[in-house]
Amino acid sequence: MKKQLLLFSLLVVTATGYAQNTKKTSGNPLFPGWYADPEGIIFNSKPHGNQYWIYPTFSAPYKDQVFMDAFSSKDLVSWTKHAKVLDTLNIKWAKKALWAPSIIEKDKKYYMFFGANDIQSDNESGGIGVAVSDKPEGPFKDYLGKPLIDKFHNGAQPIDQFVFKDKDGQYYLYYGGWKHCNVAKLKNDFTGFIPFEDGKIFKEITPDSYVEGPFMFIRNGKYYFMWSEGGWTGPDYSVAYAIANSPFGPFKRIGKILQQDPRVATGAGHHSVIQVPEKDQWYIVYHRRPLTETDGNHRVTCVDLMTFDAKGMINPVIITREGVKSQPLK
Repeated sequence: MKKQLLLFSLLVVTATGYAQNTKKTSGNPLFPGWYADPEGIIFNSKPHGNQYWIYPTFSAPYKDQVFMDAFSSKDLVSWTKHAKVLDTLNIKWAKKALWAPSIIEKDKKYYMFFGANDIQSDNESGGIGVAVSDKPEGPFKDYLGKPLIDKFHNGAQPIDQFVFKDKDGQYYLYYGGWKHCNVAKLKNDFTGFIPFEDGKIFKEITPDSYVEGPFMFIRNGKYYFMWSEGGWTGPDYSVAYAIANSPFGPFKRIGKILQQDPRVATGAGHHSVIQVPEKDQWYIVYHRRPLTETDGNHRVTCVDLMTFDAKGMINPVIITREGVKSQPLK
């Protein structure tokens, strides 16, 4: 009997290993659980430069949305969960509604910019904060002991932050809800901001139809600015973009490139973009709502290919259930 059990166990292990090794695509969603607003990134430093990382919002009622998990992969297909890389237990001023992380590596440290408390006015405590860790898997701890931005400027709710490193090494913070988007020039140590030449700290760059979720990347010397449109709980949630010669625009809306497919999923939006190093190969990481779900918080994280036409315009993204093929990093 023992020999039979041992043989059965070996067969199960072998079959499981074979299935894992022959998985052709990532599948969508990428990992189980309700996760939204994903930021995908590849870090530069060893030993983490050969992995993809995704930092999403834990999608739950605001009172329960008090921590963030992260996920890593060496090939976009198999993902490892890193639980509670950021927790409000380590952020004294953050009480709820922890969301939309943006992360960047600098001087062998990892800085996570996040929104907290969903403030509705200048009289409430909360806004955009910064946490820091020695490792991408955390734990992240409060860097400033207070929010980096805790007021409304130019009508922008202090949420949905994205930190961007320009070609000259300058770091900028793009952010904003309530249909307004600002950009600000970060100090080198991320403790505050440097005024622009006109003395202003926050420059409004809001394009037509902007709602929230800004993202920026550079391709062939051009600045691609992207954002989410529509309502985050509705089927009209989507992503549009503009192209400019400067990180400040002007950003003239070109059109939508990510939106729902009623045959696959609804409410596709709040995204980020990953480029495979040294290749013109791009992925869009985003959240969407399964067709079976009506709860606003029931969102899942997915990935699909993002391509360009001969003129550099982004082709409409085809959202899939299959996801993407394995793409190991060097």
